[in-house]
Amino acid sequence: MKSPMILTALAAALPSSFLAGIPCVRAADVTFERLRNPEPHNWLMNHHDYNAQRFSALDAINTSNVKHLKLAFAVALGGTSANENLVATPLVYDGFMYMADAWGVVYKIDLRSGTMGRIVWKMDPGQAKIDRNRGVALWGNLVISVTSHDGRVIATDKETGQVVWDKNLRDQPDMTLNAAPLALADRIIVGASGGDAGVRNWLVALDPKTGDVLWKTFSVPAPGEPGSETWKDKNNAWQTGGGAFYVTGSYDPDTNVTYWGAGNPAPKYDSSYRPGDNLYTNSALAIDAATGKIRWYHQYTPNDTMDFDESGSHILIDTKVNGEDRKIVTRAAATKNGHSLGV
Repeated sequence: MKSPMILTALAAALPSSFLAGIPCVRAADVTFERLRNPEPHNWLMNHHDYNAQRFSALDAINTSNVKHLKLAFAVALGGTSANENLVATPLVYDGFMYMADAWGVVYKIDLRSGTMGRIVWKMDPGQAKIDRNRGVALWGNLVISVTSHDGRVIATDKETGQVVWDKNLRDQPDMTLNAAPLALADRIIVGASGGDAGVRNWLVALDPKTGDVLWKTFSVPAPGEPGSETWKDKNNAWQTGGGAFYVTGSYDPDTNVTYWGAGNPAPKYDSSYRPGDNLYTNSALAIDAATGKIRWYHQYTPNDTMDFDESGSHILIDTKVNGEDRKIVTRAAATKNGHSLGV
């Protein structure tokens, strides 16, 4: 048996903590404008900002005092099973942290003292078994979370810890939900995983008030759909084609396009079973957030035989090209095939 996983917090040796000054009042709703304009003292979404740049403007910790960082406190999360893990990005809103463990349990933790973390509530979805959970999303007064193998998306009241709605999206035996949801103005984007197990993966948009499905877009097209000609087999390989989404996408509010990276095709090492380029696996996908339509794509590795999935973050950068303002979509680090993307 294993001890509970430990979530630690580090503090710099500074004169005071900004957390101590946050009043104990009911927090305001997390609006689209707040998500669109990140607040320096909060971390309201998985990547911090829609551009997925993960940049913090806080300067309390800098090159002169970083050597004084020390453990401030630790909070025990999780259960007592072997191989438990914490891979989620914690969200922090006005001194409260929202964190998910490998069981899909969501915790609200009061950090305001700067010297301890007090669990305010925890929402246990009763998930069947542990798996990777990369975090939650905040929308309005809700904390949106996923339950991996159970295939459920759950909305929890961020003040009370009570479940508001619970939506089961499970449509294939080995489908999992691992990526943190992406909260937009009027919808929540969730990506399915389990591609290596023969899942035909998808992105789905949910109504954040009810959990109802607004659209669903598969990363592997069905016969007759655009891209289906790239699955040239007689095995119906498209039905188990892969293309997992296990890292949260980015989003451009100006164009209402969300960018997600799709994983490798399946079976991942036997391309003879699935001749052709196997769209839209191993691809960057630009998805119309209103309709779910694929506006454009870039495939890094056609007919992959090396497990070169490209589900990593696709970062948006404002720059100039030939003197004109442009937004670049890039894999800031080289992809698995050794090439980077800038389009």
